[in-house]
Amino acid sequence: MSKQQLTSAQIEQYNQDGYLIIEGFLNQEEVSRLYQIAIDDKTMSKNAINVNDSTGKRSKLSLWYKPGDDVYGLLTRSESLVHSVDKLLDGDAAVCHFHSKLMQKEPKVGGAWEWHQDYGYWYKNEFLLPDQMMSVMVAITDANTENGCLQVIKGTHKMGRVEHGFAGEQVGASQRYVDLALQTMELIFVELKAGDVLFFHSNLLHRSEANLSDKARWSMISCYNRASNIGHNNAASSSSSITPIDVVPDEALLTWETTGLVENGADFLLKEADVALK
Repeated sequence: MSKQQLTSAQIEQYNQDGYLIIEGFLNQEEVSRLYQIAIDDKTMSKNAINVNDSTGKRSKLSLWYKPGDDVYGLLTRSESLVHSVDKLLDGDAAVCHFHSKLMQKEPKVGGAWEWHQDYGYWYKNEFLLPDQMMSVMVAITDANTENGCLQVIKGTHKMGRVEHGFAGEQVGASQRYVDLALQTMELIFVELKAGDVLFFHSNLLHRSEANLSDKARWSMISCYNRASNIGHNNAASSSSSITPIDVVPDEALLTWETTGLVENGADFLLKEADVALK
């Protein structure tokens, strides 16, 4: 894993654009370990949620709140990742883990994700400070236009929260405001190689197309929050979102003896309990 700290230019770019790509954040050995465990371990698939898009195509995701001593938890808690998040988030309270999810967009069947802001969902959790929340996508496989990579509209984090409503089983942003943004702001296809990392603001508008290729697109997205930003809807929030992360050294991902993919205490999200889907 890269030990390089973010530069002032990278931090400025994130603040200006609402996102930042770091190429080669993980090395090939680290990526291979993440991928192999994901396909071998049954815990993830057992806890996967199917989410249909507006055309009926289906994506799978598994979402958990507490990062443990499994490989994915060690990555979420790794020193370089947490330190980078700390540099990009507004405020100075401790960095906490809101939740992580493994996105499994399978060949030919993996559905699209509608235009949305993550804070469009998290607003229902009654977090008040979107500048103190962000997502970090780690590419486990290559992501490109063919297999439905993420698309973002550069600078839309400065628009503030846009109203969200239902599109299929998903919650999507107001199409009127998406259309207005696309008239004046740049649409970016975020093509990543396995091991690249994308940091993005909670109010950045983003979507992805269905995967019509013959190659899977897998990624892990960890969402972070400051301890000072309380989710007041306790029924919809986990205490992990205001619990400072127990940071581990970067090398833990490869050198520590780990449990299964995500241990039993991970606190997986159940679809019927998802406040964003209500």
